[in-house]
Amino acid sequence: MKELRFDIFGAHILVTGAPGAWRAFYFGSEGKRRPADFVIPGDVPEPELCEYLADLFHENATPRNSTAIQL
Repeated sequence: MKELRFDIFGAHILVTGAPGAWRAFYFGSEGKRRPADFVIPGDVPEPELCEYLADLFHENATPRNSTAIQL
């Protein structure tokens, strides 16, 4: 199963699956993960996941955490 990791304005998010069946988790530096409290629509293609997450979490952006990147 594919795992994609993102740093979205300081929040570490792991996305697994494929278009139509995405699952999102928060992950910590110790390797633990927990289910995220949001859903990624099935029609979001893989290349647009980072942009989707940035749009979803834009209110969390601060001068110190102002980037959304795929790790």
